Amino acid sequence: MFYTTDTNRHGLAHDPFKAIVAPRPIGWIGSKGRDGSLNLSPYSFFNAISDRPKLVMFSSAGRKDSARNVEETGAFTANFVSRNLVEKMNHSSIGVPYGINEFELAGLTAKLGTLVDAPYVGEAFAVLECRATEILQPKGLDGELSENIMVIGQVVGIHIDETIIRDRRLDMALARPVARMGYMDYSEGSDVFEMVRPKAP
Repeated sequence: MFYTTDTNRHGLAHDPFKAIVAPRPIGWIGSKGRDGSLNLSPYSFFNAISDRPKLVMFSSAGRKDSARNVEETGAFTANFVSRNLVEKMNHSSIGVPYGINEFELAGLTAKLGTLVDAPYVGEAFAVLECRATEILQPKGLDGELSENIMVIGQVVGIHIDETIIRDRRLDMALARPVARMGYMDYSEGSDVFEMVRPKAP
């Protein structure tokens, strides 16, 4: 089958776009408002986009609480979602009014960042402390702005729980990372295999 995205006439029960771009890491974003309120929300549009400098991004449909907080404070954390925390991650996605603490709702420990004024999940195996570098609305081919707000942040500090380190590497079989698939589906990335990049002749 083939269809054009301007009509989106795919004939399927649901739009397959996000199912094709999968698996996607989950951006479990911790932030703090100017009023001191804490927020924790998962985003399925999240990824690392640069290694030098270390940059990550998350994108929300509309100006949600996380983007608002980052605009106010310039900081956020990205928390590693492992299989043992996936239910709590899902619970933190609940739609509640601004100022309600999702850390408390999900039964998680909020710890203040070492270098940034933003909270992180104390139970997470790994955490990225980030300072915002850009907040923007991407454009389409017609120049029209997307409804999404994209936040780019530079990683300035990294927390790692040593229980997931084996042979001086992060062991994904121990960490059991969870990724977002399409629809309401998730996957676990603990089935790991290694391939060495081929050398040019």
